[in-house]
Amino acid sequence: MRRSLAEFHLKDEHEEEDIGTSSPYLHSAGSQASSTSLASSTPHNGMHDGAQIGMAPRFTDSLNMLPRNFRGSTSSLNTSLSTSRNLGSVAVSSSSTTSLPPGRPRPSLQISRTHILPRRSVDERRRVRKPAPVSDLLFEPDVAKKLGRWILGIAVVEFDIDEGPIISGIYPPLETLPDEEENIAFSAFPDSLQFDQGSQGHSFRFRDMLTPGSQTPVERRPETSDGYIYGFAHFTQRRDATSKRGYQQVSVVILTQHQYPALFSSIASILGPMFQCHGLPMLESACHTIAGWSDPTPGTTLELGFLGSAIHVEIPHSIDTQQLAATSSFNEKYDPRLHILASAAPFQPPPILLFEACLPNLWSIWECLVLCEPILVFGSSPAQTSQAIWWLRDLLRPIPVAGDLRPYFTMQDGDHAFLVNKLPPKPGLLLGVTNPFFEKSCAHWPHVLSLGRTVPTPTGNASPALGATTGPSPGWKTKTHKRYISKDRAILKQLELACRGNDGDRLAASLALRRHFCSRTTQIITPLARYLNSLIPTPDEVKRARGRMSTDTLRLKPFSTANFMAALKTHGSTLPFKSSSKRTEFYERWLRSPAFGAWLVQQENIVKTILHESYRKESVT
Repeated sequence: MRRSLAEFHLKDEHEEEDIGTSSPYLHSAGSQASSTSLASSTPHNGMHDGAQIGMAPRFTDSLNMLPRNFRGSTSSLNTSLSTSRNLGSVAVSSSSTTSLPPGRPRPSLQISRTHILPRRSVDERRRVRKPAPVSDLLFEPDVAKKLGRWILGIAVVEFDIDEGPIISGIYPPLETLPDEEENIAFSAFPDSLQFDQGSQGHSFRFRDMLTPGSQTPVERRPETSDGYIYGFAHFTQRRDATSKRGYQQVSVVILTQHQYPALFSSIASILGPMFQCHGLPMLESACHTIAGWSDPTPGTTLELGFLGSAIHVEIPHSIDTQQLAATSSFNEKYDPRLHILASAAPFQPPPILLFEACLPNLWSIWECLVLCEPILVFGSSPAQTSQAIWWLRDLLRPIPVAGDLRPYFTMQDGDHAFLVNKLPPKPGLLLGVTNPFFEKSCAHWPHVLSLGRTVPTPTGNASPALGATTGPSPGWKTKTHKRYISKDRAILKQLELACRGNDGDRLAASLALRRHFCSRTTQIITPLARYLNSLIPTPDEVKRARGRMSTDTLRLKPFSTANFMAALKTHGSTLPFKSSSKRTEFYERWLRSPAFGAWLVQQENIVKTILHESYRKESVT
């Protein structure tokens, strides 16, 4: 049964402080957490199940010290478990999906039991999706098809004392594999918490494991363009006297095939509080609303209604197109609070706060990105790491991403053994982590970026701030990189002043920094674009191809490194390289990187498409 949106509004007692947008990122993985990151709205009354006074339970601290291949899967939960608490008061009798098949047997691991471990032993747990009420959530095939243009579904994940993080349901019902469900369940929750009550938003990405043709028509889900699924989570923790742990912990996750972090982070921040207040009916309303949106046509600007809010969003022409505020298609002055550049990173909180401890090193970090160097990004929360990873990815445009990127990566991820091992890290890998385990397992990585700024260590009898975590101290550490290009000291001065200013100053400085590096990325490929123009077939060559009735030669001529380097020496570059030898060394390295290969293929396809289209038109006339 659908209900009017007018019935749904957040009452005062349900309003919650959004940690993801209010935290000024003062703390980092290796620093003492600032008290400003807390969102406690009720007195500390003590908690059940041995929890410490005034501290949020670290629900996955022990679980996350177990690599995925040492965990068993979990068993089915009782259907009625916390249904009224987490999924509203809808009376139902049916389950959301069929229980998933049990996973492969896994070896056990002897560990000491604490009050924060699930009650079942590692050996006897078997992960399935928990049955949940969906009888009132009716999705006609045409509505589900329209919804699939934008998202795959919305998942609700809760923490159960016996099972750990477990999916309560995905709406509309979505066919998923067991490994995909584990990725969703564990990635939806932070490794550890730095607030007693409140909410926080973050994002993650995992591999699409369903191969084309492996699904029946009834189960078919929209295909992904890059082989990955993106999750945008809104996690909430509240005190709950009825819970054995003293807390209710729920995450609402938007699952999508689109790489639009600014858009879906905004959507999740609207849906999360509404779901916490009204339960299941909000999922139905959200999905029907999204199904009514116009197509996400590249290059369009849309006004999208969502649960009482109006969202103005610009869809990029392609995923590698730079979306800049100055060139956006909004018919008014750009305001990041009102306008969304879909593929950009979220602008709130101001991103420069993430990098405050390493402002002078930003130019080295950018060079490592361009050269496809792997970077481990360490933060104190998934909100930090996911915003930072999307920000770094944004600075690469218009150069395509040639490596993997994980905004928030856990030890339970199905790709853990593939991405984190004793071998050298894969080129271009950007890994956002919060678990201190990674500091040791990734000790051989060449570059580590730890987010935030250093807070002075308390002296004397002072107590550390709530939420302090372990890990590398804030800053940039590199074992191999030496900078090729001079930094912009005027921009650096603006950033340093902004960090001591107000929120408006920090946002303006963040946008200026983004423009600066987007300009530098474009300057990298300017000499290459100039050289590629000499490889495009001439009009005479195109005419001869038409005479032979052949399109085989309608493509770029082979790229010659020697010829390009000669052209570079002649024409130079607008980038302020420290010396001509540094310029030569930089381009020699970049031409060997996967990023150059991906960019060259992209340019060849563009030229080939244009030439073939011209050939087709000439043939018709």
